[in-house]
Amino acid sequence: MLRFHFTPEDLTKVRVATEPHALWEIAVSLHRLQTREGRWAYAPWFHTACASLRGAGLERTVKTFLLPLFPRASYFPDFLTPPEGTQGLDAGLEAVLATPSERVMSEVDMLTRGIGAPAWARRLTDLDMRERLVDALRAYHRAAIAPHEENIQERLHAERARHAHTLFHAGTEGMLAGLGPTIRWRAPVLEIDPYPDHRDVHLGGRGLLLIPSHFCWNAPIALADSGLPPVLLYPLHHLPAVTPHADSPPLNLLLGPTRAAILRASATGSTTTEAARRAGVTPTTASHHTAVLRDAGLITSHRHANTVLHTLTPLGAALLRTGPRGR
Repeated sequence: MLRFHFTPEDLTKVRVATEPHALWEIAVSLHRLQTREGRWAYAPWFHTACASLRGAGLERTVKTFLLPLFPRASYFPDFLTPPEGTQGLDAGLEAVLATPSERVMSEVDMLTRGIGAPAWARRLTDLDMRERLVDALRAYHRAAIAPHEENIQERLHAERARHAHTLFHAGTEGMLAGLGPTIRWRAPVLEIDPYPDHRDVHLGGRGLLLIPSHFCWNAPIALADSGLPPVLLYPLHHLPAVTPHADSPPLNLLLGPTRAAILRASATGSTTTEAARRAGVTPTTASHHTAVLRDAGLITSHRHANTVLHTLTPLGAALLRTGPRGR
């Protein structure tokens, strides 16, 4: 179990990343390539990413250079996911290059003691080797993640809107309580269970940066070094990738294709503009359909400033979940 201990000051310093963290998404997307766990949620991405990596001639680079540094295990080096990654890929890669050699060596040694690191990993203390790593990370991002950035960005913005709504109505503690099924808020402690190891992180006034992640699956992740600025990467909710194919005809017949698309968008929290984009209609048209879905008890809508956030009601979630088998 991982436990974050909050002081009253820490509760005023909880932040949510404004943009996808490019290097964390690289790390956990590499984890998705190493396991079939949750593959259903990423099936379209998996096939297109593999094809893109093959077409770019990056298969060997990923297998022999990147995967050994990002094992799907209890530890991989913290310097590979610097906080600057929230400012974009370039800023994150610059931070990787600027990491002091002593820290690189220490973290590579920790990886070696854990599950083993390739012999060449110790050469990452040399700037030229880290430049090779940065080039490989950039090429991987271009092939496997960049084509999906718009969708990732949209989902993260929906998550931020959901948090803004919760924060407005229930405060920071309410927001912490709604992060996910494996994250529990038991004031003044945020517990993550299960977790690969047992750790207590005392925030001590530093606050906590929450990073919603598209490619993180099931279990949240924190930095191994509790002395670094505290972050918690946690997974966004995923609907099965097969939903649009398996569930669309019955839902389309019942609701119409536009309302069915808006209902699905509401599963992860969606603004009117985002729902309109998902459904391929104008925001004005989407607003009409959200009103119909709201009157039918399938979604609920909450306004915060100039934004309206639509989320599923239990009835809407049940309809979406049962799909063609609901009878």
